[in-house]
Amino acid sequence: MIEIAIPGFGQVRLQHLVSDYNGTLALDGRLLPGVADAMRALSARLSIHVVTADTFGLAAAELVGLPIRLHITPVDSQDLAKLAYVQALGPDTVVAMGNGRNDRHMLKVAAVGIALSQQEGLATETLLNADLVLPGVLDAFELLAHPKRLTATLRS
Repeated sequence: MIEIAIPGFGQVRLQHLVSDYNGTLALDGRLLPGVADAMRALSARLSIHVVTADTFGLAAAELVGLPIRLHITPVDSQDLAKLAYVQALGPDTVVAMGNGRNDRHMLKVAAVGIALSQQEGLATETLLNADLVLPGVLDAFELLAHPKRLTATLRS
């Protein structure tokens, strides 16, 4: 669990990380370098969930052996499937991260929504629904490893 009081933002008690796969953890279906190790380290504090339509069909193979829960959504209404997944976990306990338009709703309802602007780009609607924007997924994992940095960014 990650628990931190952020002035003007509120008390945050994170139990789950819900992440998109392609464009967030992976590029062209392949896990980005360093992500597996970062996920292993963070799994000591958060339950990690990867929710994806699995565009390239490689998510299960790329994530095998990692301490995560993989949920593959139907191709239609991915945005609503991701939203429902976060709502089922309890949005107040979730940090969500993604880059695609289909991530916009889950970032908006999560206790902390992180938008990533990497090689695949960042959808404008997702950007506008995020609490934070970071240049890369490893930056997001590093931020969560040092949660007082959330205070520095999100306080008012």
